Amino acid sequence: MSIVGTRVVRREDRNLITAGGTYVDDLRAEALSGAAHAVFVRSPIAHARIGGIDVSAAKEAPGVLGVFTAADLGLAPHPAGPLPEPWLAGDVVRYVGEPVALVVTEERYQLADAAELVDVDYEPLEAVATIDAALAGETLLFPAHGSNIVQVHGAAEFDDAIFEDCEVVVTQTILNQRVAPAPLEVRGAACVWGEDGRLTAWLSTQNAQMARGQLAASLGVGEEAVRVIAPDVGGGFGAKIGADPEATVLGWAAKQLGRGVRWVESRSENLTAMTHGRAQQNTVTIGGKRDGTVLAYRLDVVQDAGAYPRLLMLPTLTELMAVGVYRFPRVETRSRAVVTTTTPIGAYRGAGRPEATAAVERAMDRFAAEIGLDPAEVRRVNFIRPEEFPYQSPTGASYDTGEYAAALDKALEAAGYAELRAEQRRRREAGDPVELGLGIAAYVEITGGDGAGESGRVDIEPDGSVVAWTGSSPHGQGLGTSLAMLLSDQLGVPLDKITVRHGDTDEVPKAVGTFGSRSLQLGGSAIRQAADEVLAQARELAADLLEAAPEDLELDTERGVWQVRGAPSSTVLSWAQVVETAGEGKLSADVWFGGGTPTFPFGAHLAVVEVDTETGKVRLRRIVAVDDAGPIVNPLTFRGQRHGGLGQGAAQALMEVVTYDDDANPTTATLADYSFVTAAELPDFELVDMATPTDRNLLGVKGIGEAATIGSTPAVHNAVVDALAARGVRHLDMPTTPIRVWAALEEARKGSAQ
Repeated sequence: MSIVGTRVVRREDRNLITAGGTYVDDLRAEALSGAAHAVFVRSPIAHARIGGIDVSAAKEAPGVLGVFTAADLGLAPHPAGPLPEPWLAGDVVRYVGEPVALVVTEERYQLADAAELVDVDYEPLEAVATIDAALAGETLLFPAHGSNIVQVHGAAEFDDAIFEDCEVVVTQTILNQRVAPAPLEVRGAACVWGEDGRLTAWLSTQNAQMARGQLAASLGVGEEAVRVIAPDVGGGFGAKIGADPEATVLGWAAKQLGRGVRWVESRSENLTAMTHGRAQQNTVTIGGKRDGTVLAYRLDVVQDAGAYPRLLMLPTLTELMAVGVYRFPRVETRSRAVVTTTTPIGAYRGAGRPEATAAVERAMDRFAAEIGLDPAEVRRVNFIRPEEFPYQSPTGASYDTGEYAAALDKALEAAGYAELRAEQRRRREAGDPVELGLGIAAYVEITGGDGAGESGRVDIEPDGSVVAWTGSSPHGQGLGTSLAMLLSDQLGVPLDKITVRHGDTDEVPKAVGTFGSRSLQLGGSAIRQAADEVLAQARELAADLLEAAPEDLELDTERGVWQVRGAPSSTVLSWAQVVETAGEGKLSADVWFGGGTPTFPFGAHLAVVEVDTETGKVRLRRIVAVDDAGPIVNPLTFRGQRHGGLGQGAAQALMEVVTYDDDANPTTATLADYSFVTAAELPDFELVDMATPTDRNLLGVKGIGEAATIGSTPAVHNAVVDALAARGVRHLDMPTTPIRVWAALEEARKGSAQ
């Protein structure tokens, strides 16, 4: 029996639960013995000209080893975006939390007092706190650029002719609000230069090799002069891709001081200075016939990039996935990215794709409400049909496989949709103040869409054990267990004799890492390819030993032995016996899997909420989820990933929002103000299985990391709006937090009174 597809407890968990992980702040490496400690002095003002920075008092403080400003660095501007981002602000600050100085002390407890003594003269400038203010252009963040718009993509002009033959046209502007990634482990780094002139940097990162390249380029050295090690990483969600700018400054300071330097941010720093996610304003226009057929769809995206546009691909990914699971004949998309005096935006749980799903699913609900049809039926009418795959979308995506109607039907059947609608009608007829809302979302996600491959290496050791190196970066997803399961199944080696290594650029020089749900379909395929090569080598060696033709040999994976096919009672060879004859004392294959193309997992979610129309309180009663990621390697891990995605999606719909006041001061800078979800706010998730394989990688699998988030956010949001419909609230921009729900109800009550 194959181990693949069975429930295997994650091997990573025992150490995490008992001894605990070793994160950047836990490192006690010999090279870091006696390392100094660092803190960044950050701007308390969103937009200001720096008149001067006086560090003299700070330099005299107890334990201070150095205080550094932009004038000291001499590094080229940060290369991440089209506008120059300084490593430390020297002329102008553009968001609260932007670093202006670095203080290094002997002991950690000395940091706060020394940092307080850095005196910065700020000359306040007008803030640009919102997308609308950025578009108005009355205050420019970069006057030399001439505009706050930093990227325009898609249609140059919209053509209203696409809606001419539509019987119904609906338009709505939707806010996909700014959220904080809020990983349990905040950002951290430790840097030391060796006597050989090489920098070793321990980073909390999803991509050690990418971080190495960024550090090398920023510090002006070759990649061979930098080693990056990612220890245990306590969550990333996309916000820990590569190296943070702070890591470059830390590496520079370590060289100046000639000793190791460590930095770990506070939780408030994390909430204000780590990149945020989402922050899109989407205007959707949808038109079609009263029978439910959609004829035209338009998506106009405005992306808040924050103060520095670090990741301008986000709105273009929203355009790419604009049509979702639907067969729309006419489509127009456009995106603009603007800068504001707020924290920069980066990747987070889907990076542009969840925004597309939220927009099109809200549009489908609005269209269904306008024509008076059930939202489930309107979706069925417009789904891409199974026989149309592979499907080339009008926005340029090439979908591999899909059974969208089947996924929705499974979700509705499992939820008892007809009974729920009946309960909803009974409540409304009785005038129950607690309304029942039902929300639907059908989604498709692009995974492994970065266009790169992944590395994998497999060694069979002299004792028959296996060591594998992956370029992917496990940091909580259970990937290490999944890769070991693949190898155990393929090589017939028990799990306890398989070790998976990752996250050290000296051990894995070439890799891409983890983001965009790429790890299993690309990293797993690389491991599969490397194991195939090891099997081919072993077959030749075993054939010589057994004096048989290679094609007559087989590996009995149940017993982990090589034997002549059809003669199980004949002489067999263990892996150790085969390796003994190998030239270098082991069998090894190091590969680059570059043949994978993007896959498109899909699914359908139904959310059930109760809304108290007298108080605005929202209770999430049920989430029923169908998530199709192809064949499942470890159902236990898959279940856990779905739970995490569903929780984060529901949290965005109901709770999480980063806010600023009119002067762009953050008002959610602590966990007392920024609410992320706990188990107390969530129901038991009802998961329905479905698996449609793909032919675009060696395993037939699709990514799943963000898919559950992509489906649950609009499902929960639509459910709240559905509940409010009976009380005169036609629509509500996200997020559907209790305070916004209450305000919408109050507005509707005032309207009816008039």
